[in-house]
Amino acid sequence: MLALQGVAVILHAGDIDAERVLAALERIAPVTAVAGNNDAKLAQLGLPLRVDVDLGGVRIHLVHRLIDAVPSADTRVVVYGHSHKALVAERDGMLWVNPGAAGRVGFHREVTLALLRVEHGRCEAELVLLGPRRVSSTRPSRQANERSGGVEAESSAVTTRLT
Repeated sequence: MLALQGVAVILHAGDIDAERVLAALERIAPVTAVAGNNDAKLAQLGLPLRVDVDLGGVRIHLVHRLIDAVPSADTRVVVYGHSHKALVAERDGMLWVNPGAAGRVGFHREVTLALLRVEHGRCEAELVLLGPRRVSSTRPSRQANERSGGVEAESSAVTTRLT
């Protein structure tokens, strides 16, 4: 998947849907993930509710539901999922990122992810539109699989480029 090419880390904000999604992402870059409410049928995949990650001198708080976020005083970025509504916003010196959704299931119309660029202790985020959501209960088309790198699910993924 071109959008993930060259990333150092993948942060996944939950609703992973299947272990194969994590395995496919791990083949691209190391993955840090949290459990989403739609992961309950898979015993949350053994994933935590929230996790803090330090990347390039930037503290990132990763959580699925915003209501469960507990960022520390030194957190600079909060990455969350749940609503699947893509958003990048800065409030009170903190960057808030919802990558949207990269899967076939849900109410979203577009397949998105977010790229975080971390450089010299600074961080910026960019939403990446991968295309329209394919609405179907059948197997993904070849085009959809190529677009998503075979990792379609109810994903909320953020990829990180460290420079």
